[in-house]
Amino acid sequence: MIVTLVIVCEVAFWVLLAAGLALRYGAHLDRAGAAVLLVEPLLEIVLLVVTAIDLKNGAEPDWKHGLAALYIGYTVAYGHYTVKWLDGYAAHRFGSAPAPVKPPKYGMARARHEGKLWLRTLLAAAVACLLLQLAIRYVGDPAAADPLRGWQFTALRVTAIHGVIALTYLVLPKRGPGKSAEGPGELPEGPGSAGERRPRPFRERRDEERPGPPVTKR
Repeated sequence: MIVTLVIVCEVAFWVLLAAGLALRYGAHLDRAGAAVLLVEPLLEIVLLVVTAIDLKNGAEPDWKHGLAALYIGYTVAYGHYTVKWLDGYAAHRFGSAPAPVKPPKYGMARARHEGKLWLRTLLAAAVACLLLQLAIRYVGDPAAADPLRGWQFTALRVTAIHGVIALTYLVLPKRGPGKSAEGPGELPEGPGSAGERRPRPFRERRDEERPGPPVTKR
């Protein structure tokens, strides 16, 4: 039942999001669209309550309860971010708002963007681990709660892997087009390079400009 409810919550999230944006920008009912979008957090509350009731009724803690905790953590950290981006895109596509700013691709700006995404993953893991810890205390049996602890370690591993990936953009920033490893201000050798445009010595120019011996016509 928990897995089915997770799938239902995910499908309902996108259905409510599409309905809210359609009301807001298609039917121009801003308040109705905003009200539909505000219903989305209730999905996570329903999933949390159903999971707690399932444990209260004597269900053995397993991977399904861990999956529910990770899903709730993910939606808390990334749900509003996703809704905000899609709302900006819809406002541009169906309204007069400017196009949403695309994430940066290069340099330190990309590193900062990846760092912010990692902080969201960290928040998702923190929420999931907190819910799992509450479930562990609620169960009260250390042996029965081992699957929940396993999901805590899974959340921490995912956070660590994402952190390493984000760190690579800081240590090895991605270069933009037209930027080479030589660094700014250095031109490669080749046709039309600075080496071929270097002025010749003054003495060589004087030798070329000096008139030669007169030519005698016969």
